[in-house]
Amino acid sequence: MSATSHDAAPARTPSSPRPGPQPAPRLRRVLAHTALEARILLSNGEQLMVAIALPAMVLIGLRLLPIGRLEGAQPIETALAATLGTALISTSFTSQAIQTGFDRRNGVLRWVATTPLGRDGYLAGKILATLLVHVVQVLVLGLLAVLLGWRPGVLELLAAVPVWLLGTVAFGALGLLVAGLLRTEAVLAVSNLVFVLFVAAGGIAVPTSMYPWPLHGLVDLLPSGALGELLRACLAGGVFSPAPVVVLLVWAIGGAYAVSRWFRWTSD
Repeated sequence: MSATSHDAAPARTPSSPRPGPQPAPRLRRVLAHTALEARILLSNGEQLMVAIALPAMVLIGLRLLPIGRLEGAQPIETALAATLGTALISTSFTSQAIQTGFDRRNGVLRWVATTPLGRDGYLAGKILATLLVHVVQVLVLGLLAVLLGWRPGVLELLAAVPVWLLGTVAFGALGLLVAGLLRTEAVLAVSNLVFVLFVAAGGIAVPTSMYPWPLHGLVDLLPSGALGELLRACLAGGVFSPAPVVVLLVWAIGGAYAVSRWFRWTSD
């Protein structure tokens, strides 16, 4: 009797490769980048001075000195309007330009384009981080203003929110445009010089109506002049006019278009 044959061994199938780690959901990636950008802005001593210390000095100085006051408004109200405008420009424009300029020179922007975060996620994280820093600025400077005698009203605070958001877009776009077009050394010089001009002579510290006639019309067309007039209208009982809204909106739309058209992600 012939030996019984053994059962045939099952065919060995090649093992399928294990899938690699998947990227986190898009929202989580953007929020993680937001937290990173906010920590960079708030942990850097120079950036913290520009974001908090300098606007606080502007608030105290304008509260004590008779500069830029509107008739019928409390000194602390006009001082706070100028201070918040200074804080917005310092973070949205100056800090944004400097940080992005260094990221561009160091190749961070080129690297980001190859990661799951992507360019859109990078920009979204920077925008959200800027808004987060703005919240910290408003809380700190608002508390200081209360200690100096400011008594906020709910309606004026609500009216200032859309102005703040529109100003963030306008000056943030300008900051990115400067960072994306100039060399890093030029970004440092231009962003700081323009910041000083915006605050001192661009309608933030002094209402545009107080400028001589030839300069009055020019300052009215600047984003800083429009922002200053709108903040004074919201916080200091100034006269509201739709013209500054149109000016700031044009700067926001034009700046965003210019960034999408001419921003360079590499320094080559």
